[in-house]
Amino acid sequence: MEKDICSDTSGHYQKLLVILLQGNREEGVDEGMIEKDAKDLYAAGEGKFGTDEEKFITILGNRSAEHLREVFDAYKKLSGHDIEDCITGETTGNLENLLLAVVKCARSLPDYFAEGLYKSMRRAGTDDDTLMRIMVSRSEVDMLDIRASFKKTYGASLYTTIQV
Repeated sequence: MEKDICSDTSGHYQKLLVILLQGNREEGVDEGMIEKDAKDLYAAGEGKFGTDEEKFITILGNRSAEHLREVFDAYKKLSGHDIEDCITGETTGNLENLLLAVVKCARSLPDYFAEGLYKSMRRAGTDDDTLMRIMVSRSEVDMLDIRASFKKTYGASLYTTIQV
């Protein structure tokens, strides 16, 4: 799969995809690195002219979800706004979308998949491929959590929404 990604993509987008594919995330929370990572992200984006995409890729691609949640909180205290705002302001295109997806997944996998399900059904003409991919891939993993997140976020049960 790595070969396919490398032949179909390029640049920073490709680098982050390959890092994510390799699945070598660090485990746990490194208390000593939370502030440093938040400051590094700030310095790589809002704190300079231009963007150091490599720093975003290194931190978001390698740190654990638990660690990233702590970094996002520290980043908000440091900058006054969410990391998503920085990513949206500092990056574009596929890299922006991928970085935002990594942040959403680190914050909450059930919320991420609930949003994907909602988007697959919100317009006339359901995106059946996305709907089926999420339902099948998450059915034995965390579907109960996704259902709860869906109901909390969108005010309707997933079951009812799929039936409509």
